[in-house]
Amino acid sequence: MGIAHVLHTVVRRGKAIAVVTLGPRVDTNNHPPHQENERRVTELKQSIAPPILAHKHYRKASAFTPEGLLREARRQKGVAPASVPAVCVLDPDGDMVRQLTRAARARRDPSWACYHTDLYRYPDGMLEFALIGCAVGAPFAVLIAEQLFASGCQLLISMTSAGQLAPLRPPPYFVLIDKALRDEGTSYHYLPPGEFSHADDTLIARMDGAFGELRVPVERGATWTTDAPFRETTETIASMGRKGLLAVEMEAAALYAFAAARQRPVLCFAHVTNQMAQSEGDFEKGEVDGTVDALAVISAAAKAWLAREG
Repeated sequence: MGIAHVLHTVVRRGKAIAVVTLGPRVDTNNHPPHQENERRVTELKQSIAPPILAHKHYRKASAFTPEGLLREARRQKGVAPASVPAVCVLDPDGDMVRQLTRAARARRDPSWACYHTDLYRYPDGMLEFALIGCAVGAPFAVLIAEQLFASGCQLLISMTSAGQLAPLRPPPYFVLIDKALRDEGTSYHYLPPGEFSHADDTLIARMDGAFGELRVPVERGATWTTDAPFRETTETIASMGRKGLLAVEMEAAALYAFAAARQRPVLCFAHVTNQMAQSEGDFEKGEVDGTVDALAVISAAAKAWLAREG
C-alpha cells in the first residue's frame, strides 16, 4: 500500500482533522525510502487520537478513591472522621471565603482533612454552608468535589467568575449553566467523548423561579469550559460565540461530567464579571467583590433545592 493510498484511507474514514501533505524530507538515518514513508505514516496515525481518549474504562471503579485519600490524610493529621454540611460551595476566586472570614462570619473547620484545601463553615439562617476557596480549574474542582461527596455533601454549588461571550448586558450578572462545552481534559476521564457536559434536568428545573427577587439577573444557558485561559484567541472566542455560548469559565464541564458519572447533584453558576481584560476597568464584580450577590444566588439555589427535597 502506497503512502498516498494510506493517507487517503485515513482521511476518508474520518480519522483526520486536516489535509496533511508529506513532502520529501532528508532521512538522516539512511533508511530506505519505503521504510521512511511507512514510519511517517505510522506517526501520523498515532497522532490522530490524543492519548487522553485512550484506555478509558468508564464502567470500572477507580483503584485510587477519595475515601482512601481522606483516610490517610486523617491518619497523618490525627483528625477524627467528620461530615461536611449538606450544601457545599466551590469558590474558585476565593472572594467569598476571604470576605466572610474577614467579617468573622465563617470559621475554618479543623476536621476537614483534605491535603490541598481548607473548608469554612458559614451559617445563613437555618442553613449552614461549607465553602472551599481557590480550587481553580477543572482538575482541582473535581478533586475537591470527589472528597466533599465522600464526606457527606448532598449538593455541590460552584460559583466561578467568567468572561462574557454573548453581550446580554453589561457585567456583572450570573448564568445558571445548563451545559458546558468540554474544552478541558478532566471530563474525558468520567464520560466518553462528546461536545457538552449537561446539568441534571431535574435539578435545573428545581431552580425555576428561585432567583426572581434578586437584584442581579440570573440567566440560564451554556458556557465554554477551558483549561487554557491565555489561549482564548480572538478567533476561538468568535467561534464559541457563534455556538450560542454565553460565557467562558474553567470548571463546569468537568463538574457536570463528574456529576453524571457519579450520580451526584451539582449546580454550576458563572458570575460573568469581565470581558477578558480586553479593555481597562474590567473585572469589577460588584459590592464587596461581588460576594453579596453571589451569596444571595447560592442561598436561593440551596433553598429551592431543599424545598423540593423536603
